[in-house]
Amino acid sequence: MATTSELDRVTAIVLRFMRRPILVLIVVYAIAISGLVLIPGQDAEGNPTHMSFFHAFYFLTYTATTTGFGEIPHPFTDAQRLWAIVLLYGSVVAWIYAISSIIRLVRNPHFQQAVAQRSFARSARGITEPFFIICGFGDTGSLLTRGLDDAGCTAVIIDKDEDRIKALSLRDYRKTMPGLCADASAPKHLIDAGVKHPNCRAIVALTDDEEVNIKITVMARLLNPSVRVICLSTVHRRGEYLDTIGAVETMDPFGAFAKWLGTALYAPLLHTLKHWLIGAQGFSLDKPLSPPKGVWILCGYGRMGQRLRESLHTHEVRTIIIDPDMEGAEDLPAKQKVLGYANADTLRKAGIGKAVGVVAATDSDSDNLGVLLAARSLNPNIYMVVRQNHHENELAFNAANADLIMQPSLITARNILFDLLSPLIHTFLDHMREDRETQLQEVIDRIIETLGTSVPHLWTATICQKDASAVTILKKRGYTITLVDILRDPLDRERNLACIPLVLNRRHGAIVMPDGTQAIKARDQILFCSTKYARRQVDATLNNEYTLQYVVNGVQKPRGYVMQWLARRLSSERALTLGG
Repeated sequence: MATTSELDRVTAIVLRFMRRPILVLIVVYAIAISGLVLIPGQDAEGNPTHMSFFHAFYFLTYTATTTGFGEIPHPFTDAQRLWAIVLLYGSVVAWIYAISSIIRLVRNPHFQQAVAQRSFARSARGITEPFFIICGFGDTGSLLTRGLDDAGCTAVIIDKDEDRIKALSLRDYRKTMPGLCADASAPKHLIDAGVKHPNCRAIVALTDDEEVNIKITVMARLLNPSVRVICLSTVHRRGEYLDTIGAVETMDPFGAFAKWLGTALYAPLLHTLKHWLIGAQGFSLDKPLSPPKGVWILCGYGRMGQRLRESLHTHEVRTIIIDPDMEGAEDLPAKQKVLGYANADTLRKAGIGKAVGVVAATDSDSDNLGVLLAARSLNPNIYMVVRQNHHENELAFNAANADLIMQPSLITARNILFDLLSPLIHTFLDHMREDRETQLQEVIDRIIETLGTSVPHLWTATICQKDASAVTILKKRGYTITLVDILRDPLDRERNLACIPLVLNRRHGAIVMPDGTQAIKARDQILFCSTKYARRQVDATLNNEYTLQYVVNGVQKPRGYVMQWLARRLSSERALTLGG
């Protein structure tokens, strides 16, 4: 006999709960049918007769379920009627017991979990397109899922919080997002989610418990060594441990937060360009940020505050810290720290009147908003940066009118999203970071000239049979196709689409901001920045050989069989005419 682990869990629970009720029904039916068959009756002529098993079962079927009553095949004798009374009460009680057992089974949380898990596993197995597994559906996981849905990608969600999984089913996602309330670190749940599925592109560990994130990472690496793993971790030693596992990408939200602020202060053009490219609200290329340089007050010195100070110190920014504990700040000079909670008194001690900026970076949204109110009352012109911990408080933070709102969950979700969908964006940004400010301004001017300042659309095209079938066909015929060709408007090849290639990635290296003269090769990856309309047109060009041939050489070949026949006929007649 199969063990419980080998049986389907739903089947095992049903058998466990319904074994006794089913046995009771079988016994009651067996005794009742036997009695009906053995008790003698009489026919219309008064001859003794016995009921057949079929008639006995038929009589019991509608009698036991109280759906009717009738004496068949002949009127009953008193003995048969007495037995009918006994079996009627007995069978009804047996059915009440069985039905109540079914109700208890359906309401049993283990059964509900087993059904949900089987449905979840079936949904994950049925996914026919690339998908991602997201472990943890908190603020970061929710924002990441929304971004994937907007990009037309499917995600599979696991979270131990039942309310979050219920909230998942209420979201207006365009794609189906299967969700399971379970421990994401359990190997069985990862397998059910599709970690071994050939279409699984990556697994992202974003739970609230970093130990669980590490366990998920280890399990995923063991179950599928080829799958991409991204793990959320804020502790340095855990990051070192993950590095020893290998092929694991660590995402530190506090480090990303600190880098975000440092870039905003000392590379405002790059900061604006990056966040405009990824579609962040409030960023426009024609209005770059310009945070002032000078003394900054940092309210809160936890893990995030420490990362912020390190980042600002790297850029030689003087900071004054306000914190009630000062854990980790023992070695700092006394003039660079004020012991206590951030309020009007401690802000005065920190020199709010002479400071150019204040960062409210505690783990409490109410405290951070209170710091903004106090700082604004003491220095109305100070540059205010605030940390938003919870996404649901967005309206309050927007009303606070801060110069910069930094939401770690949103920053983390965006970084992961573009790691998953457009990893070449980091190649582009790293190159831009190395460029001088004037060169960066030239790139921004070119983008504005081509796309304007509306929200852009980042996407990556891979030159292969699946994603660029027309290119593959024409290259086999000897055509040379350049970047400039595929950026032409299919309706009028003399015009260019609102599309800029940011990175051309090849086996031997990447070309940032290619000039368009490069010939396209197999397995090239191209990061584009365009409008959504331009993307649809480029996709059509890459996958329609007639459109591609038109933009390459201006020749519009006939497409249908009839038009091709007419073209061949006209060509033959023209050749005969010229020959005559």
